[in-house]
Amino acid sequence: MKKPSLQLLRRLMFAVLCLILYPVHAEKTNKNLHVVTTVPPITNIVENIGGSLITVTGIVPNGMDSHTFEPVPTDAKTLANADMIIVNGLNLEVPTIKLAEKVKKTDTPIVRLANETLPEEEWQYDFSFPKEQGNPNPHLWPNIALTIRYAEIVRDRLAEYDPRHADSYAAHASTYIAKLTRLDQAIFACVETIPESNRKLVTYHDSFAYFAPRYGMEVIAAIQPASFTEPGPRDIVRIIEQIKREKILAIFGSEVFPSKIMEQIARESGAAFVDALSDDELPEKPDHSFIGMMVNNIRIITEALGGNPACASHVDTSNLSD
Repeated sequence: MKKPSLQLLRRLMFAVLCLILYPVHAEKTNKNLHVVTTVPPITNIVENIGGSLITVTGIVPNGMDSHTFEPVPTDAKTLANADMIIVNGLNLEVPTIKLAEKVKKTDTPIVRLANETLPEEEWQYDFSFPKEQGNPNPHLWPNIALTIRYAEIVRDRLAEYDPRHADSYAAHASTYIAKLTRLDQAIFACVETIPESNRKLVTYHDSFAYFAPRYGMEVIAAIQPASFTEPGPRDIVRIIEQIKREKILAIFGSEVFPSKIMEQIARESGAAFVDALSDDELPEKPDHSFIGMMVNNIRIITEALGGNPACASHVDTSNLSD
């Protein structure tokens, strides 16, 4: 039997040594990074930046109320197998984060995008999120400047964990941020077509607290209280009077938050009731993307408040993988 050459033995010894010293690296090179996310907008942002280099599992189904969502037993297994967990934060996904902290691998990071984006002094509190309850408004992503920061954090965290593909993550993020920038510009253009006196929002759930100040609008009322129940009679009367006083053309609801109270408020105030906004439910194909959701929102808002909805018609709503 022919003995192995000294050169072959050296190669074998080197290979064994690599597997002993770098077992984790060897494992990572053979499988996609598994990222677990929560709400659909964040899931979609991560998918666009990670591309085919990662496998993304979104815990919160599309169309589900993210504030009242409770993870199911199968989610525990998903979280336990995650290499990275990316959430919004600001107390939006408390049950999911508590479960993740119990079941995740020791070295699996939990990335809280909102907490890393805004300092505490810039957190917003309002009717749906009163400061005395300690839960700030977590809906940063309708403000596209903040979404761009989300994208940058995702890019950097993926690159830290998987530095071999850092250039690819950076390239994906650059392309995606360019798309977000065009969306941001379109929203400004749409609001400019709305008569200045009409740039006021009345929504059921206050998802636009960070959106409004960026784009020159004002949220004058949010109908859903912090308990996620319907508002009481006094609040309803106050809101109706405010809508009449400020001559609000339309109030906005959402399929995720159905409310007969909104219909009553619209009827008694004389405002139109538009039940079609979305803060975290992505539309159907071909616009099944975060950008598609926001284009749909700004078209609806612009038209209902007397502006020109064609202002966003040029925005590309596709995902990078489409």
